[in-house]
Amino acid sequence: MMGWKQFFDVFAPHYVDEVFTRNTVAEVDFLEEVLGLLPGASVVDVGCGTGRHSVELARRGYRVTGADISQGMLREAAHAAKQAGVHVEFICQDARELKLGRQFDACICLCEGSLGLLNADEDPLEHDIAILRGIAASLVPGGKFVLTALNALRKIRAYSDKDVARGKFNNLTLCEASLLSAAVSHRADVVLPEEIASATVMEKGFTAMELTLMLQIAGLRVENVWGGTAGSWGKRPLLMDEIELMVVARLD
Repeated sequence: MMGWKQFFDVFAPHYVDEVFTRNTVAEVDFLEEVLGLLPGASVVDVGCGTGRHSVELARRGYRVTGADISQGMLREAAHAAKQAGVHVEFICQDARELKLGRQFDACICLCEGSLGLLNADEDPLEHDIAILRGIAASLVPGGKFVLTALNALRKIRAYSDKDVARGKFNNLTLCEASLLSAAVSHRADVVLPEEIASATVMEKGFTAMELTLMLQIAGLRVENVWGGTAGSWGKRPLLMDEIELMVVARLD
């Protein structure tokens, strides 16, 4: 069944041209502060994509592992690491079945790296709690986790009862359904194969309380919830209409 994995395999060479990829250095500055990283700390980047955060963290002397389901994205990430002259361990793994064999000082999962991206037949709760449990298991006691995820408040304000009736938005799960072609509708330079373009997928939005409860179930304690829209990270309140929220949690 076609879905997000196949999409990212094809889209990988184009990902770096997206608008939200332009603030990597400032984002890693922020991550260093929020995570309280000590020199040489180990960091796992779950859903690392083309490795922009992984590579920048490695450039600053951290020991980094990047995990992603897409071989295409990992090829781009390995090329980026080579170009930067840094070492990052890249692993092809489904985040729902995360098995890294060791624990890390910190974890990041950013820009919908895995959480909230579902194929049409997947259960949102099972999918995302499996990811969060794997992340918890990958952290040392006291290890910190930074997550950015889609903001459900924005989705709720954007959709109507008619959209719910048409199956465009599920007001119980807070999932938006669309064809994968919609993911590149803003990019005239990207053409997806028809079998991928016509696949239906879901993007789940999250409320802060929902994520707090899910993280608790996984064994993580939420310390902060902030606005997390790319290009506008900061220790600031979550706005109703921003695209993403950020959660900072710790494994006790």
